[in-house]
Amino acid sequence: MKLDNKIIVITGGAGVLCSAIARSLAKEGARVALIGRTESKVLAFAEELKATGGQAIGIGGSVASEADMQAALATIVATWGEPDILINGAGGKDPRALTETVFNPGELTGTTKGFFNINMAALNEELELNIQGTIIPSRVFGAAIAKKGKGSIINFASMNSYRPLSKAPGYAIAKAGIMNFTQWLAAYLAPAGIRVNAVAPGFFVNERSRKLLMTEDGGFSPRGQQVIAHTPAGRFGEADEMSGAVRWLIDDDTAAFVTGICVPVDGGFLACSGL
Repeated sequence: MKLDNKIIVITGGAGVLCSAIARSLAKEGARVALIGRTESKVLAFAEELKATGGQAIGIGGSVASEADMQAALATIVATWGEPDILINGAGGKDPRALTETVFNPGELTGTTKGFFNINMAALNEELELNIQGTIIPSRVFGAAIAKKGKGSIINFASMNSYRPLSKAPGYAIAKAGIMNFTQWLAAYLAPAGIRVNAVAPGFFVNERSRKLLMTEDGGFSPRGQQVIAHTPAGRFGEADEMSGAVRWLIDDDTAAFVTGICVPVDGGFLACSGL
């Protein structure tokens, strides 16, 4: 499947993983529409891609806002036409909605932070970003893709889609939901000629997770050591290593009969009990 002039929408387009995916797709001639909450970031990244010969536009907007996504679609259609592919990469954890690893009686009196005194506003925002932030773009851009009668949607699941990691109940709920939504949407959109799949990144280091997983001298923090102990590959993932799985899933030749699945890109994390 050649990507020359294929119109690919990527939400969270300036993030660590999605920017690597965007670079890879742009090198193959795709027209990449980058959507992000911080407009300056997606605009700057679009200029970076264009400086290296790529076709790209940056559009600011919230994936949890239907009005923003409709406005983004209008910009894309006016610039290039109806999209062919959607990559739902926007999402993330809200540190305000984290808990302790297990129950601590102090959360009943407010001396520690846990499930029983969790910041519900933050939890709701986390759910909205990850769940509505996938559903709304799928509706808006999926309808445009359906007009062409052929296309693909890629959702971002997580290790949390398979089993909940400690401290992040909202994120676990949301990513488990994304897995289920991917399967539902795949069956629903099959008559429209749209394949829907997901990727589940393992542990990749970005600006936010670096402080949690690594030390200032480049070693592993205690949390990082726990992750590595459960990762047979013995390391964290590199952003470019997500691109191959996404590239295969959007390929209407090599993945023509593939829909409703989730591909873990995790260095073996899900295969290892750590024992």
